[in-house]
Amino acid sequence: MGKSAPELSDEAIDRIISMAWAVRTPFDAIEDQFGLKEQQVIELMRRQLKRSSWKRWRKRVQGR
Repeated sequence: MGKSAPELSDEAIDRIISMAWAVRTPFDAIEDQFGLKEQQVIELMRRQLKRSSWKRWRKRVQGR
């Protein structure tokens, strides 16, 4: 991940993915809870999701 990204457990990664998929969860909430900036969340999602899921998620969060 990006510069000075915190080490994350599998449970934390699962929670971040769930939060990122939620329509009402802003990236700021993920940063407050896990210390990941928006770009770091995007990178995590790219690594963790299948390509089709990644594309669907990115389309969904564009402009959030």
